Amino acid sequence: MSRTLRRRLTQDSHGRLEWNCPRGCGCANFYPGSFDPVTNGHLDIIERGCKLFDEIIIAILVNPEKKALFTVEERREILEEVLTLVESDNCTLRVDSFEGLLMRYAVEQRADAVVRGIRAISDYEYELQMALMNRRQEPRIETVFMMAAEAYSYVSSRLVKEVYSLGGTIEGLVPATVEERMRKKFGRS
Repeated sequence: MSRTLRRRLTQDSHGRLEWNCPRGCGCANFYPGSFDPVTNGHLDIIERGCKLFDEIIIAILVNPEKKALFTVEERREILEEVLTLVESDNCTLRVDSFEGLLMRYAVEQRADAVVRGIRAISDYEYELQMALMNRRQEPRIETVFMMAAEAYSYVSSRLVKEVYSLGGTIEGLVPATVEERMRKKFGRS
């Protein structure tokens, strides 16, 4: 664990570990993803992350090789709109986008940690490999894994797009604004 994070993890009088990150200490968290589209699972990770960090940078990964449903600018607009629904507990939420190496961007943003949501063992295997490579690139920045809430343990952006494109319902899986924008994208009334 990095020294920055270790200082923030303390024991209470009963020996239980507590996260000690008083507001203003600069505890920054970086949550990267495609967010194409943002799901309620993403928002759950952000909301719970706000209990741990002063600031969460929600960073949209720009991958020119991948065909996206929404443009980076549309994803940014959607995120900024739906983040107003998140109980942020005085945590600063900021939306940004980046290309290239994750760790390079994290260093530029002075992030202490990268948070990744884990839904299943298959996610863990992939994310563990990425975390180890990221640690090799930048050992000072930790990867924090957060388990998906049970209600969202099967929800992914890819699955949301697939179900919707085949005429299925996505109610409860994405914020209402995402569902509305998807209706427009797919030409549904």
